[in-house]
Amino acid sequence: MGKGGCWRRSRWRQRGKAAAWPIKARLPGLRRLGSLSLGMLLLSLAPPLAWGRPLAQPLLLSSDPARLATAPADTAGLERSWHELDQQLRALDGLIPADMRVPGLDPRVVPPLPQVLQQANAPASSELNPAKVAPAAPLSLPSPSILQAGPVQSVTLEQALSIAFANSATLQVQREQVAASLAQLRASQGLYWPTLSAIASGSSGQSGSSLYAPVGNTGLGFGPNFAMPSGAFAVPTGGGAYLNNYSNSVSAGLQLTYALVDFARNPAVQAARSQLDSARNTYASQLRSLQLQVSEAYFQLQQADQTVRINQATLANDLVILAESLDLQRAGLVPRLNGLRRNAISASDQETLIQSLADRAVARRQLAVLLNLPPQITPAARDPIRPLARWPLNLEESLLAAYRGNPELETILATRDALLRQRDGIAAGLLPKLSLFAAGGGSASSTSTFDVTASGGGCCGATVIPMLNQNGYDWSMGLTLQWLLFDGGNTANQAEALARRAAASSQSYAAERNVIRLRLETAFFNHEASLAKLAAARRGVSAALEAFRDVKLRYQTGLSSEVDLSDTQRQLVTSLLQRLNATVGVNITYARLLRELLPMPRDPSTIVKPQLILDGLKPL
Repeated sequence: MGKGGCWRRSRWRQRGKAAAWPIKARLPGLRRLGSLSLGMLLLSLAPPLAWGRPLAQPLLLSSDPARLATAPADTAGLERSWHELDQQLRALDGLIPADMRVPGLDPRVVPPLPQVLQQANAPASSELNPAKVAPAAPLSLPSPSILQAGPVQSVTLEQALSIAFANSATLQVQREQVAASLAQLRASQGLYWPTLSAIASGSSGQSGSSLYAPVGNTGLGFGPNFAMPSGAFAVPTGGGAYLNNYSNSVSAGLQLTYALVDFARNPAVQAARSQLDSARNTYASQLRSLQLQVSEAYFQLQQADQTVRINQATLANDLVILAESLDLQRAGLVPRLNGLRRNAISASDQETLIQSLADRAVARRQLAVLLNLPPQITPAARDPIRPLARWPLNLEESLLAAYRGNPELETILATRDALLRQRDGIAAGLLPKLSLFAAGGGSASSTSTFDVTASGGGCCGATVIPMLNQNGYDWSMGLTLQWLLFDGGNTANQAEALARRAAASSQSYAAERNVIRLRLETAFFNHEASLAKLAAARRGVSAALEAFRDVKLRYQTGLSSEVDLSDTQRQLVTSLLQRLNATVGVNITYARLLRELLPMPRDPSTIVKPQLILDGLKPL
């Protein structure tokens, strides 16, 4: 070996001695790494000791103490460190169960993907027709046959929004709430009308009576009709009688009541109208929220689709480079380390691909839940992923437009007004109430007297009639005045409680106003940042792609190492993902800005048309 070779060897000896200590110092940290990471670290130490040996010959680390004892003094420390590291690797490898170790596999053979992931990530077989998609019955549960994997159908974002507006269970709940508030308003308006009631009753019963006169009426001097023994109305002293009565009666009539003066009537109607306004504004706000949720889910599904494509291309490229590395290794042109490193990289990229497939399957189900699709249908994104245009308004214009007619703020105002009207209605209970009433009807009865028995000369015979039928009618009309003078403070305290709740809603308005501003400003700043990041990511992808082409060509011709190829490939994948994330970030932040300004109908009977861009709004 020449002078240059001696200098290189002494230089390596110095580096080897200096490297032994850092390895020992990092051993506690290395214990926390997996065996694969430690194996890559161990193999990364191989190239310097391979100088002067054939490149295809692998570096064999010895764990034999006898060899360590006979090792040259200049490499004994380094080999001792390797021996300790090898023991650590064996100890970690022993922690892996035997059934999980897969030695001897061909590195060029990629294990198949799980069948369940293949089914969940199947390509779309048809297009989803929004007119033929009906949600399942609200109170039903899917059967096992329905839960089986069905067709994958593609859908555009606009179609997805139309389906969500028609099928969303959450939106249907709010529609029912609006209908209930409308019915409550109509009920309160009925207080301005009189009430007319029909009244009817019927009865049947039997009674027994005992009559006894301890002092008779024969000595009163009322004439022969009261004289004994033939007076018609004469009742002797000690006379009596016993009789039974059986009667049937029925009556019917009409009753009219009308409040002429009622100070609680008008506040009740106004409170019901404010509650209806609150329910309608809540419906409009939920339309905005639903559009944002569907848009975010759709963009995230597009992101998952593109991530799968990037990872599939990365793994395919890994397998090509791995095959080239193995061919170069067999030809003795590169060390075994290159093939092992590429095998580890391809395995890691395969893990990333598997996880991205799972993420896409979850993203599809998330979109299906938001659209309330039948259980057997799986949606897929049909629109190509491309960034939306820049937000057309500046920050100040966006804030002013967001505050104007905002349904969330209008909901709080309507709720506050309803509380104040309810307070007025409760307080009106302390005021007088004047009502008109009128009633009229007829009655009929039949009475039978039987089992009449006289005693002591008899009693009251003139009033006993064996069968008596009665018919009659009655009517009445008048005014009633009701004025609550004292109720222990119950009414006043109820009114005070409603007033306090109205004051609390005023603070809720201030809090919601600040939340809206924060949401809009966050979306605005992130939208601008995403646009800037997208421009930078495009430059990064272009440069990384050219760099990868160059380094791959240099690697194939032997002018570059496998480490450079791996780093350049990793940078290309990172650049592609950064461009993808920036594109999705532009679209999501645009959708969040649109949520704050998008006009939505407040009447559930109005057909909602999806609007993907801001249109028709002008700055103040």
